[in-house]
Amino acid sequence: MPWLSLKLAATQDEAEALSDRLMEAGALSVSIEDRDAGSEAEAPQFGEPGLADPKAWDRNWVVALLEAGSDVPALLTRIGLNGEREHQCERIEDQDWVRLTQSQFDPIRISQRLWIVPSWHIAPDPTAICIELDPGLAFGTGSHPTTRLCLQWLEANVQGGERLLDYGCGSGILAIAARKLGAGRVTGADLDPQAVTAARDNAGRNHTEADFHLPNDLAPGQYDILVANILTNPLKALMPLLAARVKTGGRIALSGILAAQADEVMRLYGQSFTMRLWQEEEGWVCLEGKKT
Repeated sequence: MPWLSLKLAATQDEAEALSDRLMEAGALSVSIEDRDAGSEAEAPQFGEPGLADPKAWDRNWVVALLEAGSDVPALLTRIGLNGEREHQCERIEDQDWVRLTQSQFDPIRISQRLWIVPSWHIAPDPTAICIELDPGLAFGTGSHPTTRLCLQWLEANVQGGERLLDYGCGSGILAIAARKLGAGRVTGADLDPQAVTAARDNAGRNHTEADFHLPNDLAPGQYDILVANILTNPLKALMPLLAARVKTGGRIALSGILAAQADEVMRLYGQSFTMRLWQEEEGWVCLEGKKT
């Protein structure tokens, strides 16, 4: 059956209370999202390690899933809002969600010898390095330019035997690729427990030895290589934490950065690394640095 998706603008102070009122009014589910996600104004996730004062976003979407016949104006009145509150309403048709999701992910050629292959496909080139991957609930399928840039950087820079940390590992794609490319001990960390679960499942599917943890569960120590494909604002907030994890002479690769933001990130990370622009694709960049 179809549903309605109702998105309501909310400030940091309003979001949780508004979410509770929507559930009390009969919403099937409610989530809170960053209204600035994907833009230069995107903020770090609340609870991100390295932030002195973790908090929710200043600008939010409170997203409610409703039954198809719901009277949205009446619902807004019932929860104490009027029509002037910024909102969006969208009908969501019932579909075969599994088939639809699978149809959106075909094998992706990263380079001459590296492919990303969803588990429901046969590897196009069995002689290549193939990563069998299901995205699950985590970011990282190889389809986004930043993921491709990081994979290409790893292929060009992993020499063999390095100790590597993938910070913000998502699906685990970068950690798994690094291990298949010859890195030694590989570790991934992500703030989202679902991402950690997806990464562990994907590593098992690829018969690849890699450890995945929540950030606070990481063991002490430094790495030869650290790769972080996040976004500019979280990368800025995490700079001291990430820099401390790279040994002197070690290397860092950063992506999730728009080309217009590259200089700002390089200046900040230049406090600990010799930084340069490695490559750009579709307006996104991958930066690399060597720990000084």
